[in-house]
Amino acid sequence: MDTNKTKDKQYLFDNPKNIKRVLYILYASCFLLVVLDFVIHRHVYHSWENLPLFYPLYGFVGCVVLVFVAKWMRTFLMRPEDYYDNPKDDYDIPDDIDSEHTLKNAADENTHKGQTVQTTNTIGGHDVDA
Repeated sequence: MDTNKTKDKQYLFDNPKNIKRVLYILYASCFLLVVLDFVIHRHVYHSWENLPLFYPLYGFVGCVVLVFVAKWMRTFLMRPEDYYDNPKDDYDIPDDIDSEHTLKNAADENTHKGQTVQTTNTIGGHDVDA
């Protein structure tokens, strides 16, 4: 395998011509949908749905409202950048406790000093898996 070929490999959007093509297709489809909005008869339930360009404006306003709501929610959902870096800050863990020793003791307690305890369930003198 030639390493120069893998480094020089071009993907679809590495070429600026392809990006322009995609944008032209996007613009053409938007224009077509706006034109079809005036041509196609819609079965509406409310009178404001008959307004020209109602659905594009409704979608745009919905997206803007969504951005502002997300910005507002960020004020109380945001955590500091080092939130997960230092767990001792969240809990009052003394610095003199060795975490590896504590984890080993917890593992020993769970396995009864290194030996696993396996219980068997018996029903009517027969061992069953439950």
